Amino acid sequence: MTAHELLVRLKSGSVASEAVQEALYARIEKVDSKINAYVRRADFRKNDAVNKKQGLLFSLPVTVKDNICTEGLNTECCSKILAGFCPPYEATVISKLKKAGAEIFPLKANMDEFAFGSSTENSCFGPTHNPWNLGCVPGGSSGGSAAAVAADEAIWALGSDTGGSIRQPASFCGVVGLKPTYGRVSRFGLIAFASSLDQIGPITKDVEDAAILTQAISGYDPNDSTSVDQDVPDYLKSLTKDIKGLRVGIPKEYFVEGMDSEVKSVIEQAVNKLKTLGASVKEVSLPHTEYAVPVYYIIATAEASSNLARFDGVQYGYRAKSDNLIEMYKRTRAEGFGDEAKRRIILGTFALSHGYYDAYYLRALKVRTLIKQDFDRVFAEFDCIAAPTSPTPAFKLGERASEPLKMYLSDIYTISVNLAGIPAISIPCGFTKDKLPVGLQIMAGSFNEEMLFRVAHTFEQNTEWHKIKSSL
Repeated sequence: MTAHELLVRLKSGSVASEAVQEALYARIEKVDSKINAYVRRADFRKNDAVNKKQGLLFSLPVTVKDNICTEGLNTECCSKILAGFCPPYEATVISKLKKAGAEIFPLKANMDEFAFGSSTENSCFGPTHNPWNLGCVPGGSSGGSAAAVAADEAIWALGSDTGGSIRQPASFCGVVGLKPTYGRVSRFGLIAFASSLDQIGPITKDVEDAAILTQAISGYDPNDSTSVDQDVPDYLKSLTKDIKGLRVGIPKEYFVEGMDSEVKSVIEQAVNKLKTLGASVKEVSLPHTEYAVPVYYIIATAEASSNLARFDGVQYGYRAKSDNLIEMYKRTRAEGFGDEAKRRIILGTFALSHGYYDAYYLRALKVRTLIKQDFDRVFAEFDCIAAPTSPTPAFKLGERASEPLKMYLSDIYTISVNLAGIPAISIPCGFTKDKLPVGLQIMAGSFNEEMLFRVAHTFEQNTEWHKIKSSL
């Protein structure tokens, strides 16, 4: 069941909270050995007791990615260097979920180490597998959250999105993933990858669930200096099933050579569906799209280099044995970080180094502003933008592991959204001939999540793609 279907039954008393959790446990025991969506299975069933709560979420369990701090429950970013770290505090989103009556599921979702990746292959707990094809990746870095929802191992989940890490795995796994506006959801308690890009958001089975979960976690937080003090609308009121007269832009730069032909065909059919539902569709231009990947990987790695400097074996996590302090630092970081983390730290440190800061980081910030201005110009005339979430469906495990640049290019349609700070949602819109899901991405202006929910829900209610399940 979807979360909103379960909420109706929980509130009426026809389903008990204990039954929901037992069903999840049974499903995880049945399939997670194939999926590996969850980490640290030694903690399994640690919190058997369900605290009956009221509120918006009425005791429903929420699965949480392993980079969101949960007090009393290990949070390790799927990295050896944070092994054993149990936060003495919890993220604001966790506090908000509990206040809304939710249960925090006692298992954390697998992810790429420190959210560095597009495939969930860079985890110290091993890769997560796609429920639609176990030989394929689920996307990343929130692949564990997306795979858990797609495989019915989770009712819904939280992920984090730095350059598409919610939307791309949602697309690969055939579920819904929302990246909210930067500042809409507090980042306090989210272990940082790139502070100016990171945003927590929901991964769910349908759009209504995404609206409910976004409602619960949104709002101003004085603990987060980037949190915006702005009223949160009632997102459920956005689910109108009506997009007649809306102006939808289709960016021509997203339909270029290198895009999978089946993905292109599915997206074109989805755009035609928006037309038949009454939307006005017109081609638009986002001219600086071609610079998004290099700009993102300069800014993101530079901020990652700075954020990860704190992991040195002194205060928490893994510490290598050594009699010499400097040697301890070196060995801890050499042994504690995986290859992709090291690659990004080195690249980011180089971009910030003396003599290169102006040439790389400062220039990237200037082009980032141009990318944001491209979106501003389009949203001055259009209500939203529709595009593919990913240029390809899920690729094979190991296929791009030795080709970092090819892996980075899988984010080409999602990273501009993070650079601009705007919200975007990925919804299921079809399948390839190999039965791999394809996602439609809808983007809107800052703090206009209502538009995303309106368009996505209308599309969803007039199609059946979100109801199709994997055969797992």
